[in-house]
Amino acid sequence: MLSGCLSGGGGGGGGGGSSEAPPEAETRVQDTREFVATLPDPLPTALAGTSIFVGTYPGLQGDAMYAVEVPDAWDGDGLIMWTHGYGGERLNLNLQMPPPAWRQAVIDAGYAWAASSYSSNWYDARAGLEDTNKLALNFIDYIEADYSQRLATPNQYLISGGSMGGHIAAAAVDRENLEQTLFPVSYAGAAPFCQSEQNEFQWLGDYTRLMLHIAGYDEDEYANFRDLAGTFVPVSTIEVIGVAGPMVTALFNTSGGQPNWGSPKNADGQRLVDIAKILTGGERPMFDEGFNYFFNDVVLGTGGSDGTVNGILTANIYDNQSRVYRWTTGPTPTPEEVLFNESVPRISGDPDANPLRDDGVRWIPLVNGDFDVPVLTMHTLGDFYVPFRHQQLYREAAQTNGNEDLLVQRAIRARSHCDFSDAEYTAAINDWLTWVNGGAKPAGDEVLDATVVADANYGCTFTVGERLGLPACATPP
Repeated sequence: MLSGCLSGGGGGGGGGGSSEAPPEAETRVQDTREFVATLPDPLPTALAGTSIFVGTYPGLQGDAMYAVEVPDAWDGDGLIMWTHGYGGERLNLNLQMPPPAWRQAVIDAGYAWAASSYSSNWYDARAGLEDTNKLALNFIDYIEADYSQRLATPNQYLISGGSMGGHIAAAAVDRENLEQTLFPVSYAGAAPFCQSEQNEFQWLGDYTRLMLHIAGYDEDEYANFRDLAGTFVPVSTIEVIGVAGPMVTALFNTSGGQPNWGSPKNADGQRLVDIAKILTGGERPMFDEGFNYFFNDVVLGTGGSDGTVNGILTANIYDNQSRVYRWTTGPTPTPEEVLFNESVPRISGDPDANPLRDDGVRWIPLVNGDFDVPVLTMHTLGDFYVPFRHQQLYREAAQTNGNEDLLVQRAIRARSHCDFSDAEYTAAINDWLTWVNGGAKPAGDEVLDATVVADANYGCTFTVGERLGLPACATPP
């Protein structure tokens, strides 16, 4: 689950961009990074009744690795591309396998699957999309070259992924990216889970900058944010706050030196909590549990970025000029909220930070909700890193484009990021495949009605298995 976390980019706005391609000589920091693709040792083991193929192929930024698994009786009966999450800030690439339950459900349905390591790390969703599409179109040739075995051509292509991979899966079926990609693939459907997208960097920038402001550190450089937040220590693949810094302790109590996110110290701390609730999707079950979890530390660990998403862009994308921050839910801001918004420092993003390109999709491919194939999503309600708000934005965009009937969304009662049970993965994959192949449209959750989302039982319908220590459904789903 942790390997699906997002980049440490600390800013980001909606992500429009000019229609002009950037100057040919323009070079990002990302373009200077040289990545290494080393096959895993030992190689992944095939499931019973399947064959698995692993190798390398030329990707957008250099070599990438591939894994392809096919049922023994497979004769081109559908291929699902798996798009993995954030691979970290490291030059060594990692061939991430799909979640075991996802993988088994796909194989049990008679489908083959394929996954790319991508040819780069950091938050390079562009390389992820282009490398995945290229693999989908050419995996037969790669396997023949590496294994002297010729597989059948798929009769259907689908795509699914999680976190940054969810961003890639959703973007892969969006009209702009279908038109701009170097390797067009006619996907018959998408299943993006716990998906990020371009607005993620607006959220990361908003929360970190609001904490700086509310704690009274506006005069400090944003680049000093991490030092003000505290001392970060590595735990597995992430960093958490070992000792809280002055900005955090101004707003929250501590326990053993670490932040106690569930214990605001004062009205200012509570105000930050209340604003964060609205920014992440509004009143809903699991918000409190998600806020009081280590992903709050992870979000703060993104502080200090200049808004280029750590070198993925050449200019700042974060913009809060028109952002209205609320902690009440009335139809208009209160006088106190008006005064607060007048006091918030405003930052302008560069409108050309993420432009259209003439050599593939944008550096950060946009998810515009403009698709014409069945899309099924899942998202945990307490996810503080890639918040549930992304599902609301996705629904609004689909409605704007008139294709909301092709979008089914499921809310899961968990506090973590991409924290889905085996049964939730299995049900989602089976229902999605039935729908894609002409069967009944699966059921989903309402995500925009604030009253529905705030209900204590919201998310009960598709949550399978209670998470230890989290509120159970008041009544059976």
